[in-house]
Amino acid sequence: QVQLVESGGGVAQAGGSLRLSCASSGSIFSFSRMGWYRQAIGRQRELVAEIRRIGSSKYADSVKDRFTISRDNAKNTVYLQMNSLKPEDTAVYYCHAQSVNPVQEYWGQGTQITVSS
Repeated sequence: QVQLVESGGGVAQAGGSLRLSCASSGSIFSFSRMGWYRQAIGRQRELVAEIRRIGSSKYADSVKDRFTISRDNAKNTVYLQMNSLKPEDTAVYYCHAQSVNPVQEYWGQGTQITVSS
């Protein structure tokens, strides 16, 4: 069973930066895509950023030009660099991975990001 372990959450001031890491217990080559979701209190979980095995990525409009997703295949780790943080970025952030053959989804335990104004 693959495990995803997030780290790097915490508190930041508006305009600051944080970097999240998601380490996989298995090879990330087995995943067709990996990404980060977030869920704020009272809101649905939403996709923040995603990177596919071929290397392409996509972002939610609300984080474009501020957040960057990347991967280190040798370390089986995906990162989310978050710059110019805003209070509305406050949420629990979850790492997500999807494999094919068979199709299966994996989630990390979540890490809290709090941005103060």
